[in-house]
Amino acid sequence: MEKRYSQMSEYELQQEIARLNEKAKKAEQMGMVNEFAVCERKIQMAKSYLMDPSQFKPGDEYYISGDPGDSFKIAYMNGTFAWGYRGNAKELTAFPISMLVKENN
Repeated sequence: MEKRYSQMSEYELQQEIARLNEKAKKAEQMGMVNEFAVCERKIQMAKSYLMDPSQFKPGDEYYISGDPGDSFKIAYMNGTFAWGYRGNAKELTAFPISMLVKENN
């Protein structure tokens, strides 16, 4: 039975990220767009478990990595997920904390 990311040690998470990076690279080379996207999402999830959720506070504003568009304002935290509002949207959205960056790069 596979371990959940929350049950993995830092070393195990780093190994999982490396494995997923390799899998994503192969999927991209073979033109398997959906498989590549799934691997990318799993990588972001695993990276979130290497971060400290207490560093992300409700009311703080971030940008979403890989998306030069709207900002994201945290309404509340739930584990490694930040729930909040993207730009001027009215609906609540969640992102793994590894996808949030403080400044728009």
